[in-house]
Amino acid sequence: MASSEESPDFAQDIISTLLSADRAVAESQSTQLEQPERLEMASDEQSVLEPVPEPDFVTLSLAVEDVRAVLIQQQDLQKVALTQLNILFVVNTALLSVLSFSKLIFSQTWFSLIEIGGFLISFSLLINALVPRQVSVTPNPATIQSQIAKPANDYRQQLLRSFQKIYQSNQQRLDDVADSLVKASYTLWGILITALLHILATVLY
Repeated sequence: MASSEESPDFAQDIISTLLSADRAVAESQSTQLEQPERLEMASDEQSVLEPVPEPDFVTLSLAVEDVRAVLIQQQDLQKVALTQLNILFVVNTALLSVLSFSKLIFSQTWFSLIEIGGFLISFSLLINALVPRQVSVTPNPATIQSQIAKPANDYRQQLLRSFQKIYQSNQQRLDDVADSLVKASYTLWGILITALLHILATVLY
């Protein structure tokens, strides 16, 4: 009888021992899983707290020279756009002169209306590209006295920021001019096709 009463207690002790062992294993696994996350969070906090090293004088000098080279290339692109603008003006004027001397543009047909409308659009786009725009320069002579009073690294960093603003401003103007030139070129191509069809219709009929 004593052995039969002790057997349930013994089984209960075994079960409790197994459950505590399972809990210990689960806790150790969760600790192992949380440890990399804690290390990652600690590294992130350390990277945030670490100050970003400032570039040295040589690096800033190289950056200033590179940005100046890019601005010079941008100026070259502006000269190319101006040359294309002059070419389109000449071609538009020559085509208008040909159609005027041949009196095709004065004929009361749909072709002449399309040609007149095309010339109006084309010249409007070219004039829009030719409109003078504000030019940005750096360093600004009005504020040069306050800028040269700064340390060398601070002055070059300010110069780089000014170069960035000037590049964005000039690029916006260059994109506007290029967009007007592209639209004017397609309009001129449409006028040329219409003029050829007009001449062909006049010859055949």
